[in-house]
Amino acid sequence: MISSFKELLKECEALHGHICAGQVLGVRMALLGCELIGINDPRHSERKKIIVWVEIDRCLTDAVSVVTGVRLGKRSLKYLDFGKVAATFYNTDSKIAVRIRALDESRLLADKFYPELDARKERQMRFYQEAKLELLFRFEQVTVILNESDKPGHASARVVCKLCGEGINNAKEVDVENGTKLCRACAFGGYYQKMLD
Repeated sequence: MISSFKELLKECEALHGHICAGQVLGVRMALLGCELIGINDPRHSERKKIIVWVEIDRCLTDAVSVVTGVRLGKRSLKYLDFGKVAATFYNTDSKIAVRIRALDESRLLADKFYPELDARKERQMRFYQEAKLELLFRFEQVTVILNESDKPGHASARVVCKLCGEGINNAKEVDVENGTKLCRACAFGGYYQKMLD
């Protein structure tokens, strides 16, 4: 069973190093996501039934991970760098998927609802804890495309990049001319450059 809201915030603080408005929002989003896809115990008995795609690399993502138990290393947490405060929750048994996005206007509502609080962070934290869900989020049922190679579990295949010689797991290679297989960094450019000697 999912822990209480207060307990989840303590776990978020321990993982993240401090508590902030983004984590409060993330806890509420993850609780809503689990409810909407019919998952009651994501961290224990139903841990293999949930996959979550997050669209931002901020505090909210740590909170979603704490509440749901999803992890990059278990391949149940998928990160897409869209820069959006949004996540999609997927029940692998029922195939129900729901995408939830935070409403930008909730920041302004926090200022409106709690003008007596001096710090914007405090206004947001309080509003994110107490506001009705419809003031914080919009959600819609979606269809998720989950390739076999993206499912949690052991690596489905491994090939070696023809240029750099590094191994590539889970069909993440790029096929170029004549069946040559390249890693994405060699095919499209990576986030790093090698130092010249």
